[in-house]
Amino acid sequence: MVVVPLAKSAKTSNADTDSKWPESISWLAVTAAGALAAGGALLLAGKPRAGLVAAASGTTLAMLDQQEAVRAWWNALPNYLAEVQGLLGRVQTALEDVSAQRERLRQVLGK
Repeated sequence: MVVVPLAKSAKTSNADTDSKWPESISWLAVTAAGALAAGGALLLAGKPRAGLVAAASGTTLAMLDQQEAVRAWWNALPNYLAEVQGLLGRVQTALEDVSAQRERLRQVLGK
């Protein structure tokens, strides 16, 4: 078995560059997650109003953090609504056809 030493990074470690928090942490996302968790805990604890307020604020913070995703969903929403409306139209037509068939069958069997 061969042991290969790992190369040390070129970055020197000093008190200014070492921190316990990574630089890429999103405090807005952490706050949103905390508010959502607190809202869930409050709902489970039997405090529905406070839980809903905390969950709503967490959702708002999450939406602020993910503005591009919310914008993309908002722009895609009319297409989804049009698809659902078309599907509901087809279901309504199918139900009308079934109703007409039922009436014809009732007339044939009633004679």
